[in-house]
Amino acid sequence: MCQMSVVYEKNGTTKTVMENVTFLEAEGDDIRVSTLFEEPKVIAAAYVKKIDFMGGKVTLAPLGEKNV
Repeated sequence: MCQMSVVYEKNGTTKTVMENVTFLEAEGDDIRVSTLFEEPKVIAAAYVKKIDFMGGKVTLAPLGEKNV
């Protein structure tokens, strides 16, 4: 099983949201993450900025910082 760490990056600062994430779902403008044994967390107004499969890390960022 591949478990990921989810971090939130804002203004150059990175904060760990959750470790050992087994599920990530985009719900409109929000991202829901969960593990096997913890309650799910919803990160409001965020998007997936990058996924590092080799490093096991998903980086989220606020929608306001998204460059289109």
